[in-house]
Amino acid sequence: MPEGSLNLAGFNEDSAENILENRRRFLKLFTGKWALAGCWQVHGADARVVNDLSEAKPAEDSRGDSIYCDAIVSNAEGVLAGVKTADCVPILIGDRSTGAFAAVHAGWRGTLAEIGARTLKRMEDQYGTLQRDVVIAIGPAAGSCCYEVGTDVIEPFREKFPQQELFRETRANHACIDLLKSNRDQLISAGVHPTNIHIAALCTMCHTDLFFSYRREKRLHGKVGRLMSVIGRMPEISDI
Repeated sequence: MPEGSLNLAGFNEDSAENILENRRRFLKLFTGKWALAGCWQVHGADARVVNDLSEAKPAEDSRGDSIYCDAIVSNAEGVLAGVKTADCVPILIGDRSTGAFAAVHAGWRGTLAEIGARTLKRMEDQYGTLQRDVVIAIGPAAGSCCYEVGTDVIEPFREKFPQQELFRETRANHACIDLLKSNRDQLISAGVHPTNIHIAALCTMCHTDLFFSYRREKRLHGKVGRLMSVIGRMPEISDI
């Protein structure tokens, strides 16, 4: 991967020393004391609940020891829920009423499994989150301009979401998919007001000068770094 690119994950493609040092530098950007809560992502739809700072550890290391899931849910101060992406869709959910929050990793499999809506339901069950109180940020991901898929993706999406216009045909049995739109539509269907969903419409495949892109960079460098999207509650700052 490019030198000095601040890779924040991917222990199988970078040294643990580099990744952990980059995370240390990343966390220094935030005022106060924070603990990073993550998971080993598996393109599923399960969520990890983090109850307090003592539970907030990355849940991954160079040996691969981990908690396997694709979303982090919490309401604890000082916890940063984080997900790693390099073309997949990062979704950050904040509840203005209860203070609960979540970070979601939505690849095409997670999107098909409606991980965003399922995580929102987990917040409702765990903390009493109401859809009207939620604000959502959807970060940079592979866009409909570049993210080409085959019938193994096209057919199940068209079957499950027949009302969603997600595809632009590129060649026989292939099309570019709009995962950003699919996730937005699912969250709206779950009850989130459209004006409370904000999308950073930047394609990771187009902008490899700014973002990691698995699809663009894997064949160029043989390995790819990961971006990290985080959300959390500001910890109380003591006067002492």
